[in-house]
Amino acid sequence: MKFSINRELLLKPLLLVSGAVERKSTLPILSNVLLEVSGQSLTLTATDLELEMVSYAQIDNHAEDSKVTIPARKLLDICKSLPDDSILEFELENDVIKISTGRSKYSLSTLSADDFPNIEEWKGDVEFQLLKSEFLRLIESTHFSMANQDVRYYLNGMSIETEGNEIRSVATDGHRLAICKISNESLSLPTRQVIVPRKGILEIIRLLDPIEETVKVFLGSNHIRIIDTEFSFTSKLVDGRFPDYRRVLPRNGDKILLTSREQMRQVLSRAAILSNEKFRGVRLNFSASELKITANNPEQEQAEEVIEIEFPFEDVEVGFNVSYVLDVLNAIKDTNVKFTLADANSSVVIEGADTGEATYVVMPMRL
Repeated sequence: MKFSINRELLLKPLLLVSGAVERKSTLPILSNVLLEVSGQSLTLTATDLELEMVSYAQIDNHAEDSKVTIPARKLLDICKSLPDDSILEFELENDVIKISTGRSKYSLSTLSADDFPNIEEWKGDVEFQLLKSEFLRLIESTHFSMANQDVRYYLNGMSIETEGNEIRSVATDGHRLAICKISNESLSLPTRQVIVPRKGILEIIRLLDPIEETVKVFLGSNHIRIIDTEFSFTSKLVDGRFPDYRRVLPRNGDKILLTSREQMRQVLSRAAILSNEKFRGVRLNFSASELKITANNPEQEQAEEVIEIEFPFEDVEVGFNVSYVLDVLNAIKDTNVKFTLADANSSVVIEGADTGEATYVVMPMRL
């Protein structure tokens, strides 16, 4: 193996695949990145056996087609610290890769490319194309409601669903529920549901830019794959049944509040400062002309905020985990938000007043 490449052309694909490199692995080869040279093309692959990232670069010249694995973190750190426009020359000698640029020389140990794990080839039985900005919005609107290390392992991820011309993302941790749906008249999809693990979802958010370019998405029986011009990302799916969230959607909400999202976000953020650090509870008192928000903590400190509202219904007092409501208000982009309530013991439904693309359900707290 012998080739040369500009630092900038190598750094971007290296950064792309670095998210899939296993840092604390018992298998040393999972800390490495696989470099494959074929013609003028360099392919970089990293995996932790759950995720696989592949990205591509063009090289200047090469001796022959070959492949090798190199410690990913060390190669990335070397690349980052070199001056812009450096030309890196790679040469493999006796299981050692030698990298030289200008008067700098580095030798890194390698491991055999034949031992590098490869996610088996598979065909997606559901395929669709979506704008990166739409796919990112679909995931960012709901990802904060995923559980984290819950014993109900199927909650530690996001349900991606297809049906007709609609794609949905659903996440819940048992205390709150987030649903976002995007309709596209050009789609005609079978009814399908898969659970993408938390790590895969966070990696997709890292990879996608909110731009008007399309990506291809493939859903298989055990994997999801996203293919872009610059990368190919594959994640295993969670093997389990996602709960039937439609059964928990509140249907009896008869009291509606329309209010400014930003004003609500600000008063809740301020009240949260003096809430109990462990339980994060705040009390919301809805009356005809004002909403009073109070929070207190074990140190006997208290916050009280009042905003003017129009609420032509009977008074309601309800407690919530303020972090859950703030997550929703940060995710909604509309100017105004709609709260739909029933009583003190029922969950609240929160939606953007304009788009209605996403629906959020937050369970009440006893305070």
